[in-house]
Amino acid sequence: MASEAATTCIGFILLTASSIAAIHRSHGEITETSFIVVSYLSLVLLFVFLRRFEAAPRNSPARGGAKAGVWVVTALLAAVFSWRVSALMPWPVDAIIWVMAASTVLGGFYALFLHHPGVD
Repeated sequence: MASEAATTCIGFILLTASSIAAIHRSHGEITETSFIVVSYLSLVLLFVFLRRFEAAPRNSPARGGAKAGVWVVTALLAAVFSWRVSALMPWPVDAIIWVMAASTVLGGFYALFLHHPGVD
């Protein structure tokens, strides 16, 4: 248990250090800095919601709320990374990137909220 907490702490320290270094390398460019900050905060929120999901008792409203939080944050991350990558690509590849992001978000919604394994 203590090693798990230490690993989590080291991961957050590395994520924070990497984000700070990326902000420094962006030289104050607002779109670069915004991308880094939104990505960092989204990842932190994702870990918070995952921790809440794991800690909540089965079939509790808290678990459902955490699951919704996980889906919203992962949808945000998919959109942010797609926006960032698609800006560098020609339009046909850009369209493919957005279709893949949308299908990932919709597939995640289906898997988290609509699909109930073992229920006929």
